[in-house]
Amino acid sequence: MIEKRAATERGQGEHGWLTSFHSFSFADYHDPRHMGFGPLRVINEDRVAPGAGFGTHGHRDMEILSYVLEGALAHRDDIGNGSTIRPGDVQRMSAGRGVRHSENNPSRDERVHFLQIWIEPDKRGIDPGYEEAHVGPEAKRGKLALIAGPAGAGGAVRIQQDARIYAGLFDDDEVAQLPIAPGRRAYVHVARGAVEVNGTPLGAGDAVKLVDERDVRLAHGHGAEVLVFDLP
Repeated sequence: MIEKRAATERGQGEHGWLTSFHSFSFADYHDPRHMGFGPLRVINEDRVAPGAGFGTHGHRDMEILSYVLEGALAHRDDIGNGSTIRPGDVQRMSAGRGVRHSENNPSRDERVHFLQIWIEPDKRGIDPGYEEAHVGPEAKRGKLALIAGPAGAGGAVRIQQDARIYAGLFDDDEVAQLPIAPGRRAYVHVARGAVEVNGTPLGAGDAVKLVDERDVRLAHGHGAEVLVFDLP
């Protein structure tokens, strides 16, 4: 079964300094049909104005990933981490038993465009943690690179859940295929550009849920940057 989730159906928050599109229920956007997909709880597409950002706030028991598409994002937290990530970087913060952090756009003249992703962990009350890695375009061109996964999976960063997140870049005749094991499901989100997923045309912000499918097939891309979630 393949179910399309059109970009235009997402929730939207407009706050002046922030424009955010919500693939799943978040903040003031609530839709009981879209509360998450397996342990995937949040995909927010955020654009933050120069010099603005999310002030210090807290989280618990969530794996929070940031994936930058344009600009730069500065991170600070109360467990001693501070860094600025840019396109190609993936950042993982395990909130665990509690962490406070801020995320800001350090630029004076360019907005930052990024995806904020929340994965529910398979254990609660773990120690909070932080990790980041760079996965350059050469690792994603015409193929899927594992940017996050559980311990031992070989992902660029590690998450506390039996889920795997892949990123890929696709143009023209570039194709990729990812098997889906029996009993698992997949979610594909198009960050930008256009691509066909199992024959379904998708544009920027569109997504598909795949249940009882043997694989994910990506083809006919045009400037496409795609995230694929392999989920229990």
